[in-house]
Amino acid sequence: MVLGFALGQLNQSNQNWLSNLENFLANQSDRQLEIKRPHTGSILPVETISVNRVDSYQMSRNFTGSIVARYTSQLGFERSGQLIRISVEEGERVQTDSPLAYLDTKNLKAQQQQLLAQRNQAVAKLEEMQAGPRSETIAAARASVRNVFSQLELAERKRSRRERLYQQGAISREQFDEAASETSVLQASLDQAKSELNKLLAGTRSERIKAQEAAIEQLDASLANLEVELEKSILKAPFAGTVSARKVDEGTVVSPGQTVLSLVENRVEARIGVPISAAERIQLGSIQSLQVGQTSYQAEVSSILPVLDSSTRTLTIVLTLDESANNEVSPGQIARLEIAELIPTDGYWLPTTALVQRGRGLWSCYVLGKPAQLESTASGTTNTFHVQRRDVEILHTESDRVLVRGTLQSGDLVIANGTHRLVPEQLVRPSEKLP
Repeated sequence: MVLGFALGQLNQSNQNWLSNLENFLANQSDRQLEIKRPHTGSILPVETISVNRVDSYQMSRNFTGSIVARYTSQLGFERSGQLIRISVEEGERVQTDSPLAYLDTKNLKAQQQQLLAQRNQAVAKLEEMQAGPRSETIAAARASVRNVFSQLELAERKRSRRERLYQQGAISREQFDEAASETSVLQASLDQAKSELNKLLAGTRSERIKAQEAAIEQLDASLANLEVELEKSILKAPFAGTVSARKVDEGTVVSPGQTVLSLVENRVEARIGVPISAAERIQLGSIQSLQVGQTSYQAEVSSILPVLDSSTRTLTIVLTLDESANNEVSPGQIARLEIAELIPTDGYWLPTTALVQRGRGLWSCYVLGKPAQLESTASGTTNTFHVQRRDVEILHTESDRVLVRGTLQSGDLVIANGTHRLVPEQLVRPSEKLP
């Protein structure tokens, strides 16, 4: 009887345990169903973007250079002398051919006066030669010829008489010879007088006139050379610019080529070293954007120097800034040139907020996976999606977006932000209407 009672109690206990187990399993089934099919009000809304495959991207590279004056000259005199005046100050702007400094020229001016006097003398002599002898001189020469001719006629008559007397033996041979000798002397004097008269009548020889003209030309050349020396005594600006430095003061005796002033041109240009690969994409005459300080300027590529810089192994690009920049930038400032380079590679552009860091340099993003149908609401049936993870590799970063490659496909809807609230297989609802 006791055994029967015990068996009855055991059966009753087993029935209670089975009943409790059934109730527990039923509750768990309801909970699982609740997890798998949550109400639409508890689903997280997300913002998505559609991604498309690209085959290249543009990368901008910055290269640094400096602003320089187009021309910079160390100005000095070509001759030595005492510096007596500098007419400009440092920082002063000057125009082309403006006088800047002066040398003492007293000795040069004295030489100039001496040469001018010599030239005047030579010119007067030339004019005399070209005019010929005076008429009075010619008349005197003719009178001299007539006088000698008269003496010669008298001497010839005297010789003829003495010749007859000598033949008659009335005079000696010596007396006859004296008369003959006098005739010969007078004949020679007549010939000389005629020659002088002919020279006067013919005027100055052309050779002598040419020689005198050459002497005048020589004096003119000396005067011209002296004028050049006087011009070299004034230091002038070879171009419009600004005096950047003053090297000596008045009273200093300077030597040829010694720097007196430094002059920089008002126009400026940028010189920037770039690699050969980047220089090949730059065209002469093209307009580039140049950053100087906080300001961007448009500059024209005026030249590309053909020789590599030995220290940087780059080619120098020379860019000419527009006129408005000449008064805003100064030589010595840093200039930056931005060059766009097209990099061929396949990938997808994502916002940086779509990335999820997995550690050890690995990255991923979340996309909308397969859709899930949920309970109907008053507003109708709402489509939701399972969150799926896609592993990606970062190729390039640009401010707020990145270029990646990985298991993405064109047309995938990537969750753009709020990834810290998501886990794989979570159900989400796009906040925007899908196409």
